[in-house]
Amino acid sequence: MDSPGYNCFVDRDKMDAVIQDLGPKELSCTELQELKQLARQGYWAQSHALRGKVYQRLIRDIPCRTVTPDASVYSDIVGKIVGKHSSSSLPLPEFVDNTQVPIYCLNARGEGAVRKILLCIANQFPDISFCPALPAVVALLLHYSIDEAECFEKACRILACNDPSKKLIDQSFLAFESSCMTFGDLVNKYCQAAHKLMVAVSEDVLQVYSDWQRWLFGELPLNYFARVFDVFLVEGYKVLYRVALAILKFFHKVRAGQPLESDNVKQDIRMFVKDISKTVSPEKLLEKAFAIRLFSRKEIQLLQMANEKALKQKGITVKQKSVSLSKRQFVHLAVHAENFRSEIVSVKEMRDIWSWVPERFALCQPLLLFSSLQHGYSLSRFYFQCEGHEPTLLLIKTTQKEVCGAYLSTDWSERNKYGGKLSFFGTGECFVFRLQPEVQRYEWVVIKHPELTKPVPCTSSHSSCSDPADRLSPFLAARHFNLPSKTESMFMAGGTDCLIIGGGGGQALYIDGDLNRGRTGHCDTFNNQPLCSENFLIAAVEAWGFQDPDTQ
Repeated sequence: MDSPGYNCFVDRDKMDAVIQDLGPKELSCTELQELKQLARQGYWAQSHALRGKVYQRLIRDIPCRTVTPDASVYSDIVGKIVGKHSSSSLPLPEFVDNTQVPIYCLNARGEGAVRKILLCIANQFPDISFCPALPAVVALLLHYSIDEAECFEKACRILACNDPSKKLIDQSFLAFESSCMTFGDLVNKYCQAAHKLMVAVSEDVLQVYSDWQRWLFGELPLNYFARVFDVFLVEGYKVLYRVALAILKFFHKVRAGQPLESDNVKQDIRMFVKDISKTVSPEKLLEKAFAIRLFSRKEIQLLQMANEKALKQKGITVKQKSVSLSKRQFVHLAVHAENFRSEIVSVKEMRDIWSWVPERFALCQPLLLFSSLQHGYSLSRFYFQCEGHEPTLLLIKTTQKEVCGAYLSTDWSERNKYGGKLSFFGTGECFVFRLQPEVQRYEWVVIKHPELTKPVPCTSSHSSCSDPADRLSPFLAARHFNLPSKTESMFMAGGTDCLIIGGGGGQALYIDGDLNRGRTGHCDTFNNQPLCSENFLIAAVEAWGFQDPDTQ
């Protein structure tokens, strides 16, 4: 055995073909920033021995529960749990959800060892209910462990992390599902071209995004996954989102304009990831991943909390064998042609809009709240019909047959908090769009230009940090950012005489109190072009809410 990272569990011939052991043998750095740079650059990626030492150090430094199973525990329990069974025939724990153990150049003994370790983890962590990523993690760690017991201890430390600011691996169906929804939200914001392709070719786009962890923990070749894991141990969960987004960007670049090989885009992406070496190197994949200017860990955590809350409200907290994900109302199925009626948009156009909304609401059905043709051309009636609903969708059709609108994250009743004074409210999830004569969406300017701001540090005295889960739409709330001026947070405002969407140097949409006339122009909030003719006459206005299918 040459090193702890190249042992009796590995098929040496296969391993030599995948990773050459040519790198440095020591790492002296202790500063986090330098460690991040070295991980991203792959400093220890070409040395089995050094990677083993670095993993040992990084995992040892993970803050864990007081009582965390160690190597000695494994030695005590493995015989009782495995018994006389052949390790190759051992069943996998239910929480891995039938996930196959990745080969990762392991020999037969190594594959059996992964099964033994997983069963021992299940014995020591009865609270883990859903963790399909774990077989890949254990299979990789086995490469860089002296024996099964050491690999078990490393995996246990990752699972037992008790630092609330350092999320590592999802261990429940609720956490897994909310991560999938969060990934869908991030695709919607940061990979809009890829998202548009997914919506066009898939009948269940949310189901496609629910596969994102499998791309990383199982489908990626060993040398790619190891590079991702190097950075993940240093920087945490956000790295996984970055790499999965980069994979989707590369998939779109390769496949855009080409017919997909099958009618199953989910399977096409899996095959693309398996053969990713034909398209991009590990270095280029990580380079693309870190070129994506994601929001802060805090903001992503807020989105995750909002998605978890939405799932709890829908009663989706565990995976039931008889229902599973098929219970979901996917984007293409959320707007049913047989019961959808609008004077402004078609079913297809509404499906396109629905694919833009946050995933926790894309699970809902559109519910018509207000129609000027039914309820009259009155702003006060518009407010009356919409109050109590959050979020809402505003649609406008002009007399020139132009169509535009806005997704509005906050209940219109918020306007009453300002004593009749016209004041802005809402969050950065708001966006404006036009459908005719061409489709274009304009999001909060901070999404495209995060350099405009930096996150506000959360302190115990900061009111916004009391319980961010109390609101349905905490993600991108302006209170979490240091903005250069108030104009970047002018999302929506309403008074008796007018309704305004977006502000600062102009308004994205202005509608008068009679719902008769309007105007549109560039505004600082969305950095948008006019959504239709700059001064327009209104033919029809509609407001739509989001109805949980289980309440119909």
